[in-house]
Order: sequence, then C-alpha cells, then structure tokens
Amino acid sequence: MVEQAEKINFTINKSQCGQRLDIYLAQSEAALSRSQVKYAIEEGDVLVNDKVPKVGQRLKEGDVIILTKKPPVEAKAVAQEIPLDIIYEDDAVIVINKPAGMVVHPAPGNPEKTLVNALLYHCHDLSGIGGVLRPGIVHRLDKDTSGLIVAAKSDEAHRHLSKQFEKHDVHKKYLALVWGDVKGNHGEILEPVGRHPVNRKKMSTKSRHGKDALSLWKVRERFGVVTLLEVEIKTGRTHQIRVHLLSRGYPVVGDAVYGNSSRIKAIADTVLKAKLKEFNRQALHAAQLSFIHPVKNERMVFTADIPQDMTDLCAQLRVKTAPAKKNVIPNHDESG
Repeated sequence: MVEQAEKINFTINKSQCGQRLDIYLAQSEAALSRSQVKYAIEEGDVLVNDKVPKVGQRLKEGDVIILTKKPPVEAKAVAQEIPLDIIYEDDAVIVINKPAGMVVHPAPGNPEKTLVNALLYHCHDLSGIGGVLRPGIVHRLDKDTSGLIVAAKSDEAHRHLSKQFEKHDVHKKYLALVWGDVKGNHGEILEPVGRHPVNRKKMSTKSRHGKDALSLWKVRERFGVVTLLEVEIKTGRTHQIRVHLLSRGYPVVGDAVYGNSSRIKAIADTVLKAKLKEFNRQALHAAQLSFIHPVKNERMVFTADIPQDMTDLCAQLRVKTAPAKKNVIPNHDESG
C-alpha cells in the first residue's frame, strides 16, 4: 500500500502571534526539522491563508496554515544498471552527457532511475560528501535539460570542484532554441535571480531577494520564429538561462514552466506547428563544460554535440523558414 500525502491544518491563537513560520512548524506536531520545513515551503507544500508564504514570515492571530506532509522517501540511493554516455573518466572525475528526461539525483517523485543511481552502478567509488542521495554530485542540470555534467569520484576531487564552482572558475556554455527573432547578434543579461514572489516553485528576476546573475549570449542561427542561441553563464543560479531569456521576451522553446506555448498558434505552417508541439521539453543543451582537473591541475574542456531532438527541430525550421529570414552563424565555435 502506497502511503498518501497528509494535510495538516493549524490556526494561530493569540499566544502564538509573532512567531516565525518555520520555527512554529518545526515545533509543531508535524515533526519536521527546520530544514525540512524550509524545503516544504520552497516546494509550495505550505500555505498561509491560502497563499504561498516566506520561510521567516511572522504569524498573526487567526492565520490558517495548511501543511501538505508528503511520505518520506528512502534516504539511500541504490545502484541501477542504466546506460551512460561517458565523455571522460579517470580516478578523480567522470563527465557525462546527460540525456533529457533524466533526473540528476533521487528526490520526492523521482526515487530511482536517476543519474546518481546509474553512477553508483558504474563507479562504485563516488565521493561521499554529497550525502547518501547525492554522492559525487557537485552541480545539477534540470531534468529536461540535456548535456554535460561532472561528478567527483573522491572527496578531494569533490572539494576541489566545489571551490571552483563557488569562485565561478567552472565555465559552461549552452545551446538554446528560443521563441522570436532575437534583436542583435550578441549581448549580456545582468539580472538578479531568486524565488518567484508568488509561485515558490519558480524563479524570477523580480525577486526581492535575488542573487546576482550574468548570462552572455550570441546568435548561432536564425529561423525567423525561432532563434538558436549560445549562452554562457558566469553564475550558476537555479533556472538562470530560462529565467533570463524569458525576461528579455525570448522564452525557451518547449519550456513548460517559463515558456509561451501561445507562440505556436501564430505559426501558419501545419507541419512546423506539429513539430513544435511535439517537442515536449525545454530546448536547452549544456554543450561545453570546462574546469581545472583536481589532480592534474590543468584546465580541461569538454563538448557534447547538440542532441538529436534539437537537431531534428533545427532541420525542420531550416526547411520551413524563408531564405530571407535565415542568418546562419558558423557552428561549433566553442572557443570564446
């Protein structure tokens, strides 16, 4: 029998006024730690008066809190025989070309068939710093983003790579298909990224507590209704590329969270319209990853070709786009 989520209601009385929401819930019958409470709030599992609250929100008399307490998942990742596209591997690190649709590590809703499960089967010696659910994991890619990701195979390598990420010494370039004919051939987006002020499951450039984020972009190919961009991120904020491009009016094609599916309605060609509708993930690919090897102490650069689904969509766009709208930028220029 599968354990179901439990909804717990609280009503704040006079003696409880002024308490922080996270402290109140951590001390309540819900039996959650403050970190678990924080996670539940960020996941949208806590409502105060039917609105998404802030973690440190002060409570008032009469406030009604609804906590959706989800059943716990086993706090251990298991090895699973899952094929991996290994770009590079040695005793310190392993670089994987992750397919779209694969979650990086186990979490509620995705307890297995993740990259971690596959790595545990393949490596047997991942760094333990990330914990039992995230061994070896130094950074992440969204489930529906394809491309390069590095994992640490020793604690020393994990610490070394983590410091590089903190100092922004890891260089990452992505390819993105976005809606619209982007103005200009290159530019930068310098906008803070933080939790959406209303929908806590989303990120936004309008957050009052956003962190500085910088993305550099340049056009790789134009298709009129869609543009292929190369995006280099100088910071690693959650959903940074998707949120930054949305802020400029160029949402990523196929993005169910930040996209604009209404753009498809304006396309007259029925074949192209069908092809775009079929593309059911954000058209975002981590094409290049560069870091200093934690043992060799030399910079290494890895590339991963654009995946087949994005290649096919680009081919269809080329066929259906009028020649006057095309502007092809030389491909595979990964040097800058």
